[in-house]
Amino acid sequence: MDRRVRDRRRVRDVPAGAGRSGRVDPDRAGARVTATVNRPPEPGDTSARRPRDLAQFGVCAVLVVVGVFLLVDAMNLTAEFAKVDPVGPKLFPIVIGTGLLLCAVALAIATLRGSQVEPESGEDVDVSSPADWKTVGLLVGLFVATIALVDVLGWVIMGALLFGGAATILGNRHWVRNLVIGLVLSLVSFYAFYVGLGIPLSAGILDGIL
Repeated sequence: MDRRVRDRRRVRDVPAGAGRSGRVDPDRAGARVTATVNRPPEPGDTSARRPRDLAQFGVCAVLVVVGVFLLVDAMNLTAEFAKVDPVGPKLFPIVIGTGLLLCAVALAIATLRGSQVEPESGEDVDVSSPADWKTVGLLVGLFVATIALVDVLGWVIMGALLFGGAATILGNRHWVRNLVIGLVLSLVSFYAFYVGLGIPLSAGILDGIL
């Protein structure tokens, strides 16, 4: 490759890379060899589809179950639950249940097309850290305890424990202040339902006092 070729009146060097695969000699010295280039797949090419996230079908199933439950339960409601409600007690459960079913259908279609959830990229979120199952378990236990004891202890007591306990579990260590704020919120919501909507919540052991 160090040979010299004559070009009219002068002698010039042949480029060292002339004739190599994937390169073109600008001075046309050496062989021109074409190289294979990997091109991105066309939009209609089905051979490079993204894998489906099957876990999203589980979310679809949950949405369908909750939506059907709301619709069936709404059909069994009567006006005796809220006589002062001009639209009746069925409207909002039907709207929410229908919306959940539509979301389930839209999510299923997006999943079949290969759509995937992008990971959170916020500055205050560490996407590499594992899930905090202890916190999740404590919150689930708190909700289950509220459902099981709300008829016995009443909404005011269980509501205060729910709000204050959730704030403490999520990291706020001022548990006394959390309980006081929870008690205020439960009292306000209790009388808001009773006076504003005509729907009495469970008073529990405080029946006759509230």
